[in-house]
Amino acid sequence: MRTSLVIALAVCLAFAIPAYQANAQGHATKHGTVNLTTSCNEQAQQHFDTGLALMHHMMYEEAAQEFTAAAEASPDCGMALWGIAMSYIHPLWGERPSDDNLQKGKAAVEKAQQQAQMTEKEKAYVQAVTRFYENWENTPYADQLKAFEQGYKEVHTAYPDEVEAAAFYALGQLATAPKTDKTFSKQQEAGALLEQLHAQNPDHPGLFHYIIHAYDNPLLANKAVKVSREYERIAPDVPHALHMPSHIFVRLGQWTDAVDWNIRSADAALRQSPKETVSMHYPHALDYMAYGYLQQGQDKKAQAVVDKLEAAAGYTPTFATAYALAAIPARHALERGKWAEAAQLPVRSPQNFTWYKYPGAEAITYFAKGIGGARSGNTAVAEEAIAALDKLRTQLKGAGETYWAAQVEAQQMTVQAWLAYQKGDKEKGLALMREAADKEDALDKHPVTPGAVLPARELLGDMLLLSKKPAEALQAYETSLKVSPKRYNSLYGAALSAERTKDKEKAKRYYAELLQISPEADESRESWAHAKNYATKK
Repeated sequence: MRTSLVIALAVCLAFAIPAYQANAQGHATKHGTVNLTTSCNEQAQQHFDTGLALMHHMMYEEAAQEFTAAAEASPDCGMALWGIAMSYIHPLWGERPSDDNLQKGKAAVEKAQQQAQMTEKEKAYVQAVTRFYENWENTPYADQLKAFEQGYKEVHTAYPDEVEAAAFYALGQLATAPKTDKTFSKQQEAGALLEQLHAQNPDHPGLFHYIIHAYDNPLLANKAVKVSREYERIAPDVPHALHMPSHIFVRLGQWTDAVDWNIRSADAALRQSPKETVSMHYPHALDYMAYGYLQQGQDKKAQAVVDKLEAAAGYTPTFATAYALAAIPARHALERGKWAEAAQLPVRSPQNFTWYKYPGAEAITYFAKGIGGARSGNTAVAEEAIAALDKLRTQLKGAGETYWAAQVEAQQMTVQAWLAYQKGDKEKGLALMREAADKEDALDKHPVTPGAVLPARELLGDMLLLSKKPAEALQAYETSLKVSPKRYNSLYGAALSAERTKDKEKAKRYYAELLQISPEADESRESWAHAKNYATKK
C-alpha cells in the first residue's frame, strides 16, 4: 500500500510540476500563453489575457471585444483601456486607423492615464501607446509608427525580462523597416530578439506571428519554416494564425502547403464572421490560396476561388480586403496569359465596397486591364489604364503613401512599356520595361501581399523572349526566381529561354522543376504540355 501511495504521489507531482511552471511563465489561453499580469480583478484579467493573445494573432476586432469586457468587469482597469487603444493599431497592415478610431484610441489612453491604481510598469505600457496617439491630427502615419516603436523600446529597456514589451518593440521594428533595404537589417535584428524570446516562451502567440513576419523575405524565409509549421499547435482555429505560415510557404514556393493552410484559414474566417459582414481574413486567405493554385497550374481551382470571392457579400472594409478583391481576379487572368480577359476586368468590383479609401488596391485592376489591353491589341483600354494609374499614383503620393505610390509608378511604366512594344517601338518598350523592373525590385513586397500580381522582372523576360533575345530573357527570369522561387511562369520562361539558346541541360532542369510544382496542372495549359514533352524526351 505504501508503494502504491508513493507511486500515486509521484504521478501527481509529475503532472503538477509542469502545470506550476506553465502558470509561473504566463497566462494560458486557448489561443496561446501570454505574460502580462495586471492590477485588475480576476475576471478582468481573464478577458485581458484572451484579448492580448488575440491581438498578437492580429485578430484585432475580437481582441477589442475582450478588452472591452475586461473594462466592464473592472472599470478601474487601466490596462483594459490600454488594450482597447492598442486594438486600433495595425502596424503591418498598411493602413492608418480611421480618424474615428484614432479619436477613440486617444480617449482610451487618456482615460487609462487617469486610473489611480496602476503600477509603474502598467503606466509604462500606457505611455508607450500614448506616443502613437499624440497629436495624431498633424502627424504622418510613418511617424506614428516610429513613435510606437520608440515607446515599446523604452518599456523593453526598462523591463528587459518583460516578453510582451519585447514582442511589441520587435513589431514596431518590423513596421518601420525600410522597404528599400535588401539586407533586411531591422528584420534580422527583430527576428534575433524574437527567436531568443521564443526559446523561453514556446507558446507565446506574438512570437510565432512576428518571427514569420520578420523572415517573410527571400533572404531569411528558411529561418521561419519550423515556427510556421508549429504555429497551429497553439491556435488551431484562429483564422489569421492558420494563414500566417503561408507567408513563408509562398516565399519558398511550397505551393501545396500554401493552399492547404489557407483553405483552413478561409473556412475558419467564414465560420467565425459576424452575420452582417465577412471578416477580412476570408478574402485575405483566398488571395494566397488563388496564388498557390495558379502556381500549380490548377486554373479551375483558382476559378473556384474567384467564384467564392464573388459569392460572399458585405466585406469588412480594410486594405487587406480591398487588395484581395482586386488581386484575385487580376491574378486569375494575368497568370493564365488571358490578356483580352484581363482587359475586360470590371473596375471597383464589388461596387458597394469603399474603393475610394484604397487607391493602392484599386490600381491593381487598372494594371491588369492595362497589361491585358496592351498585350491583346486593345490600345484604348491600355491608354485609359495609364491615365487612371497616373491619377492614383498622384493621389497616393499626396497622401504620403510613398510605398504604394512607387508600386503604382512601376505598374504604370509597365503598361506604358507594353503599349509602346505593341505599337512597334520595341526599343522604347524594352527600355521602359527594364526601368519598371528596377523600380519594383527596389521594393520588398508588402506584408499583406503574397507577391507582385505579375512581377515586372518576369514581364521583362516575356518581352525579351518576344524580341528574340532568349539569353537576356533567361537572365531576367532567373533574377525573378531569386525573389519569387518556383513561380510557374518564371520557370516556364527560363526553360523556354534556355531551350532557345540551345542549353538543353538547363532547359530540361527548369522544365522538370515546373512539372514538380504542378503535377496536377490543368490540361488547358499548353506550357505544361510543352514542358512535359521536352522533359521526357531523350
